[in-house]
Amino acid sequence: MRILLVDDHADFGRAVKETLLNYGFVVDVTRTLDEASAALDCANYHMVLLESVLPDGDGLDWLKQLRREGRSMPAMMMSSLNDLSRRIAIFNAGADDFLPKPVSIDELIARMRAILRRSTQMTAPVVTFGNLHFDPIARQVSVGGRVLRIARREVCILEHLLNRAGRTVPRTALEESLYAFDDEVSTNALEVGIYRLRAHLNQAGATLRIKTARGVGYTLELIGAASAA
Repeated sequence: MRILLVDDHADFGRAVKETLLNYGFVVDVTRTLDEASAALDCANYHMVLLESVLPDGDGLDWLKQLRREGRSMPAMMMSSLNDLSRRIAIFNAGADDFLPKPVSIDELIARMRAILRRSTQMTAPVVTFGNLHFDPIARQVSVGGRVLRIARREVCILEHLLNRAGRTVPRTALEESLYAFDDEVSTNALEVGIYRLRAHLNQAGATLRIKTARGVGYTLELIGAASAA
């Protein structure tokens, strides 16, 4: 899942990004509302974490504009301004939650998971394909009831392939969804991730495989269905 953090405090931004990366999220950090708007035009986000007061404006007004534009991704606002009228205004602007600063990172993660869990209740919270089960909130993969230990980026690759199971996912689409704008990515990073993910699935006895479409991308398919075809 890709998260947009809008906050002009560099140390806080780094701490949040590092923690979220460890929990399996892809994180883009922007320090102004203009940068945040540009990021939204370039990528799809599952959630926005938004500081209330930013160098180029009020996050409250920016959030109102997002909602007017029909952007419905969950949003959590954070601020040291914690009086009752401000909190009411934040929720009326369309925020899904509010967290006063200084922020507890553990509480931030817990609240994010709660919001994301609610936002996915209208769809299947656990994805099943063959004998593989994937919980997108807990970032947990299991095969035949056994939980697999898979690195963050391999889990992200699997998630995107599962979302388009049976169809070829272009490698460019995978790369764009796996890495934040400022990540340093080696030329064969995706191939390495696919190789490791295949190894995990094979060792676990998964009834699915990742098929390479040369020069195009990758397809996740059931082994039985692939054989029948």
